[in-house]
Amino acid sequence: MWGLLGSGFLLGWSVAWPPGPINAEMTRRCLAGGFWAGYGLILGACTGDGLWALLVALGVGVVFTGPAAQLVLSVLSIGLLAMLAMTFLRRARAAYEERMGAQVRFDSGQASYVLGLTMALTSPWNVTFWLAAIGRPGMAGLGMQSLLLVVVAVVAGAATWGLAWSGTVMVLRDRVSGSAGRWGAVTMNGATAVLMLWFLVGAARRLFA
Repeated sequence: MWGLLGSGFLLGWSVAWPPGPINAEMTRRCLAGGFWAGYGLILGACTGDGLWALLVALGVGVVFTGPAAQLVLSVLSIGLLAMLAMTFLRRARAAYEERMGAQVRFDSGQASYVLGLTMALTSPWNVTFWLAAIGRPGMAGLGMQSLLLVVVAVVAGAATWGLAWSGTVMVLRDRVSGSAGRWGAVTMNGATAVLMLWFLVGAARRLFA
């Protein structure tokens, strides 16, 4: 049991820390709205990952690896990235014009959770990851209880990474400045928009390839 928990935890940590749209948005939300605005995004993403993992453990996940399902998920994921990119471009412009009153609701903890959940559920890479992690024959032979232990450990690893990174961002923010200011908001939203466009282009290239 401890071997399964340990390997699952390390797997969740290792799969969560590489740069991606979720980590980019988590960083921006911590800077803009505080700890829970950023960490809530990770908690939502972990919930989405848990749902994918449960589907794979139940043997239903393979349905989502078909060409039609992968196409739908890819289009949804690209659409979500495009929406986020446009949102941050508009907010960078609003910050430049000193019109920042509308961002509080979008950066709340509840909005972060919903966005993280949506990003995890619409990512075609997630179901592929879970099939590789717990859907392979060697893992399937362990039984449902062992599979659920691995799922819990992987999600816990990802959530722990999010906790560590969100805390780090908050410490750095507090040391640098309590407020980003006008140009900080412009830079932060503009840079996040560029990152989302970068991830969008990568997702589109994979889709058409």
